[in-house]
Amino acid sequence: MKLHTKAQAPKEGEAKAPAKPAVPHVPTQMDYLQFLVDSNAVYVALEEIVNSNGLLAPFRNTGIERTQELEKDIAWMCNKFDLERPDVGMAGGRYAEELKAMVKGDDDVPEFMCHYYNYYFAHLAGGRMIGKQMSKLLLDGETLEFYKWKGNVNDLKAKVKGQIEEIAKLWTREERDNCINATAGAFRGGGAINGYLYGGSPH
Repeated sequence: MKLHTKAQAPKEGEAKAPAKPAVPHVPTQMDYLQFLVDSNAVYVALEEIVNSNGLLAPFRNTGIERTQELEKDIAWMCNKFDLERPDVGMAGGRYAEELKAMVKGDDDVPEFMCHYYNYYFAHLAGGRMIGKQMSKLLLDGETLEFYKWKGNVNDLKAKVKGQIEEIAKLWTREERDNCINATAGAFRGGGAINGYLYGGSPH
C-alpha cells in the first residue's frame, strides 16, 4: 500500500500523487488505440514467458489471457474509425522487453510473478473502469472484447490468486522478497502504458 497514493488508498497510501496538468488531457481514439496496442505487446510477452517455463504451467489458459481479445479490438477500432494500426510504442515495447529479459530460469519466477499478478489483476479491477470511461468518451458506448471474460470475473480472479498462493508456498524468504521488491517496477511498467490515456506517455 505504500506505493499507492492517498487517493488510491486513503488510510495507508504514502506515495506522492502525480501533479495534475493545468489543462486535463482528453484522450483521442488514437491515444486509446496506442494503449491497446502496447497493452497487447505486454500480454504477448507474459503469455510467451508462461508458455515457455514449466513452473508456470498452472497459469496457461486460465481464462484471464487477453491477446486474442485485444487483436479483435484493435482490428475493430481501425476499421470502425478509419485508423492505421500504430507500431508498439515506447512504453509497451520497453516493458515487454524488460519482462522477456527478466526470466532466465526458475530462480526468476518470483520476480516475474509480481509483474504477472499486478498487470493482469490491475486490468481485472481498475482496468474495467477505464474501459467504461473510454467506451463512453470515444467508442459511442461500445464495449470492447478486452473487457469481456468467459465466466465470472471474481471466480477467475480467485482461481488464479489461489494458484499464485500455491506456487508461493514453495518460495524461500529471499524469493518472497524478490517478488515483493518487484512491485515498484510492475507499477511503473503498467503505469507508463496507462499514460497514453492521460497525457503522460508520448506515442
